[in-house]
Amino acid sequence: MQKIYHKLVRDRIPEIISANGSTSEIEIMDEETYRQALRQKLIEEAQEAATADEQHLIAELADLYEVIDALMTCYHISPTQVRDEQTQRRTTRGGFSQRIRLLSTSSVEHDNQEE
Repeated sequence: MQKIYHKLVRDRIPEIISANGSTSEIEIMDEETYRQALRQKLIEEAQEAATADEQHLIAELADLYEVIDALMTCYHISPTQVRDEQTQRRTTRGGFSQRIRLLSTSSVEHDNQEE
């Protein structure tokens, strides 16, 4: 029975498939396709982490980190650059330690009539 995937997989997956007695068809993506596939994989792994139970959360976060590391390598972004940006954003916008849930906002309407 054939299954169609058309998605980015880890490097050893074809080897693992073969070791299990199955066959696979693969292609090597060009740089732009690979970058888009990584971004899609980021969403996939984030969704899996978001829905993981406590027992599987570490594994899902590890998968998410793997995709983040690959994206950083692909775009030549250093861990220091990311940490510096994280620190700056935490300073200007805060972190998540206070567990704040925003329920609503409202704007004050200004009267634009001339006096």
